[in-house]
Amino acid sequence: MKVIDLIKSQKKTAFSIEILPPLKGTGIEKLYQSIDQLLEFNPQYINFTTHRSEYVYKELGNGLFQRNRLRRRPGTVAVAAAIQNKYNITVVPHVLCSGFTREDIEYMLLDLQFLGITDLLVLRGDKAKHESIFIPEPGGHTHAIELEEQINNFNKGIFVDGSEMTVTKTPFSYGVACYPEKHEEAPNLDSDLYWLKKKIDAGAEYAVTQLFYDNRKYFSFVERARAAGITVPIIPGIKPLKKLSQLNIIPKTFKVDIPEELAHEVAKCTTDAEVQRLGIEWCIQQCRELMAHGVPSIHFYTIGAVDSIREIAKQIY
Repeated sequence: MKVIDLIKSQKKTAFSIEILPPLKGTGIEKLYQSIDQLLEFNPQYINFTTHRSEYVYKELGNGLFQRNRLRRRPGTVAVAAAIQNKYNITVVPHVLCSGFTREDIEYMLLDLQFLGITDLLVLRGDKAKHESIFIPEPGGHTHAIELEEQINNFNKGIFVDGSEMTVTKTPFSYGVACYPEKHEEAPNLDSDLYWLKKKIDAGAEYAVTQLFYDNRKYFSFVERARAAGITVPIIPGIKPLKKLSQLNIIPKTFKVDIPEELAHEVAKCTTDAEVQRLGIEWCIQQCRELMAHGVPSIHFYTIGAVDSIREIAKQIY
């Protein structure tokens, strides 16, 4: 069943999670363990991030370095297929513009189609670490809308070179990202909503938010989105605080605000364990308020926080 259908068929707020593929050279067992901890809460779907290659520098001696491209977390398609096969849960791999050509994306879509995976999250993706601004791959896409167009053509049986498929399969269904506190590159929220509307009009069936800690910003964003004619489900993305360092790292990394009340309480903490407990309590209250407002689903970003999310889910599901 498609994500959009899973969401709409739920009588209560659905539970879903996002997971990273394993690091190159490590196994999948820890990923299984993470999912096992959350199975009792009946995740309706599991998202899997996709990661571009980055340049790394290897010291050769005598002051010389060799520049190589390395993809630290390969295997998104294979991992998604393994999870779908093992748990019989809908899986949603991320498809990116960043770091991929149109042909790369086409091969990924073909592999996914062969595996019976037909849900996607469509993203532009972040710029490379060595770039000051986003630069698409030669022959790649600049914007998520262009990627949507490629997927739409694929669904119609048309390859990137204009040739036609002899056999078509179940079409892909997809969602996109949105930003209650606006994307870092958007000049203002109205501009950000304009482009979100474009992505929805292009075929996205739902939107998942960047993580946030202030529900007022989510509610305000949804209200403005509805006024702009965006009618699809807008799924809140949640990640509990867990470490003292995150008070500064999360705003810098994700371009989101930590509410003054939460920041004040974190400042009182002296250990990561105290922050973790506070993060759990804050997210429980966040989720209860979101559920009281009838959100269709809550999407949990599990990276480094599976144990916290388990404690939160025990209280709200």
